Amino acid sequence: MDPHLVLTTLADQGVISPSQSEELLAAVQQSGRAPEDFLVNDGHVDEHAFYGAIANSVGANYIDLSDFELEPRLRDKIPVGLARLHRALPVAEIDGTLYVALSDPFDTEKLSELRFALNQNLQVSVAPIAQVEHLIGKYYDSIDFAAEGFTSLTQMREKLSELSAKAAGTMTDEERAQYVMQIVDKLIDIGINAKASDIHFEPFEEFMDVRMRVDGTLKSLLTSADRKAYRTIRSELISRVKIISNLNIAESRLPQDGRIQRTVTRNGKPFNVDLRVSTLPTQYGESVVLRILDRSAVQLDLDKLGVPERVKKTLREMIKLPNGIIIVTGPTGSGKTTTLYACLREINEPNAKLLTAEDPVEYDIDGIMQVPINEAIGLDFARCLRAFLRQDPDRILVGETRDLETAQIAIQASLTGHLVFTSLHTNDSTGAITRLIDMGVEPFLISASLELVVAQRLVRRICPDCIEPYEPTEDELMLLGLSAHEVGDKKFFKGRGCDKCNNTGYKGRKAIFETLRIGDTLREMINQRAPGVVLRQKAIELGMRTLREEGLQAVFDGETSVEEVLKYT
Repeated sequence: MDPHLVLTTLADQGVISPSQSEELLAAVQQSGRAPEDFLVNDGHVDEHAFYGAIANSVGANYIDLSDFELEPRLRDKIPVGLARLHRALPVAEIDGTLYVALSDPFDTEKLSELRFALNQNLQVSVAPIAQVEHLIGKYYDSIDFAAEGFTSLTQMREKLSELSAKAAGTMTDEERAQYVMQIVDKLIDIGINAKASDIHFEPFEEFMDVRMRVDGTLKSLLTSADRKAYRTIRSELISRVKIISNLNIAESRLPQDGRIQRTVTRNGKPFNVDLRVSTLPTQYGESVVLRILDRSAVQLDLDKLGVPERVKKTLREMIKLPNGIIIVTGPTGSGKTTTLYACLREINEPNAKLLTAEDPVEYDIDGIMQVPINEAIGLDFARCLRAFLRQDPDRILVGETRDLETAQIAIQASLTGHLVFTSLHTNDSTGAITRLIDMGVEPFLISASLELVVAQRLVRRICPDCIEPYEPTEDELMLLGLSAHEVGDKKFFKGRGCDKCNNTGYKGRKAIFETLRIGDTLREMINQRAPGVVLRQKAIELGMRTLREEGLQAVFDGETSVEEVLKYT
């Protein structure tokens, strides 16, 4: 709800005085919290008086939903997609009028859209927002697939087949729209439930595929027959995704970016899940990718990330430096952002100011000022970083160093007493130094400012329910650079495949790290423009463990397979 509108309403209804209204408005805005959370939960306004005043102002009745049970008949009055989109909960039906509690009772536009979509007389009922969100989560957002009768990916596919067959059949446009809405909702729910990182909608000439990326691997959610059925409704599917992500459905010639926010319930608690939406015009229609940013499924804590103790100790030492540059490198999807966020949370203290420039902001962290990059209006990393230096920060995160200008300003910031975190796309730790020199950064500036480079990869974990030992072949040992003598009595493991891991043999992922601390010897070599290969060899001589070595250790510990190590290192 709009804080200004809420405080004005409370003052008009006599719950608070006009002077209190101004003071509380400033406090709410400074806190960054929702007005109902700040005013009611912190004891500034009585809950009954708060919601009673809002109910009076919109001409509605105030109800308490603490013991409310939503009957199936009433639940079906608002389709799942509409309830989620408008955050609307049906609470009663009297003489043909449906009474609805909204997460924002002031939003008359949502009410009008619901009236039009449902073709029914609606009236608002005002209830505590936390109760409304909890009940929407319980009855509409729940992604407990056991409750929906799903026990495997096969059953989920069967449900999608049933929906797609109906949507592709003969029916009115309104009926087809309802089925398409259910399909999109179901696909998103499956992706979130499976802890997928992305969902892909891919149009081709003869069929359409929908795939999700789980543990770094793409899996199709459709059978071959469904792919052909989905071709007949692909434009409706893409349009539905664009509508819920607030994109222009009339524009299909240019790429677009949008966002969807969903509230899902896990263990009785509601969680917000953001989906970043990207469209791309192709030969046979628009390709759409939904990046799932599930804060509840991501651990932003060094102790819970599975970071080896040796690496964790190095990180904790370096992130407490007063100045310098710390770089995390790796390909897209290797977990760089998660590692950087975990480091920032570790040093997020009341006596320090942290600023981040990100493209886009993936996870909100309390206490950190996060700025989304918007190159369309000229707000790029370099411009944002310049502005940061006038904001008196202690630590700075630059989401990605893409060009010489950004690199130079980051180095300038580090040399003037700031600790700077950033990421680069390179294959290994020493490659970051070579990349900066290729950008045009002077070697003496790199050696003066760079403190640590962390290269990382994500490898799939062997499923604990079907793990079994096996004897590696000579070819596998040769590819790993190992001899039978070096292996000795060490055991190798793989996943047999079971229902728990959808017969993949893998469940979850593990990060492996290569940490390069920049000491005096390496600084001297950087100044002399030593080639990357020479820098790497010297770093290994000084004790750096490579990604391959870290991967092999994970193999011997029974955490991952030879296949994964060969694939990612």
